[in-house]
Amino acid sequence: MPRFHFSVSQRYALALIAVLVLTAAGGIFWYSRAMANASYGPAGSPTAAAADAPADDAQSGTGILLGLARDAMHDGRLVAPAGSNAYEFYLSVLQLEPKNPAAQEALRESFPRAAVEIEHTINQYDLEEARREIDLLREFDSNNFTLALLGGKLSAARNMVTKQHEAEAERKQASAGSATRM
Repeated sequence: MPRFHFSVSQRYALALIAVLVLTAAGGIFWYSRAMANASYGPAGSPTAAAADAPADDAQSGTGILLGLARDAMHDGRLVAPAGSNAYEFYLSVLQLEPKNPAAQEALRESFPRAAVEIEHTINQYDLEEARREIDLLREFDSNNFTLALLGGKLSAARNMVTKQHEAEAERKQASAGSATRM
């Protein structure tokens, strides 16, 4: 029995140490980010840029969204999942700053890859998701010919799925009709 007590207390100590290390690391990270973002002049007094906090709030929001968008691109989340993809983050940046060159360039450069991803979504017959993704790209460039082609392909896929469902329903109805005749 004493062995079990020792192993439990050892696990408890390890868990406590892990929590303390993570808390300390989080505090150090937070402090370093706060110091990096603070603008201090000579003798430790805040500069005029630090006094303009409301203007910096929009910039920091934009910066956060750009960082999230870059992370999403790096993780391969270009247009999916909904709510956590690069396109939505970049479009949010454009809502804050309509002329933001970084967001506009990233959206323009990633458009062809996004179209390919949407085509794969259509080919997998995830048609509602494909519709959402096409609408997402339309928010950036509503007149793009590629989107018209993808919309046509989506429509054709929907028609094909509808015909498959109708044929299956007819088969089931015919099967049920022949079973009742017997």
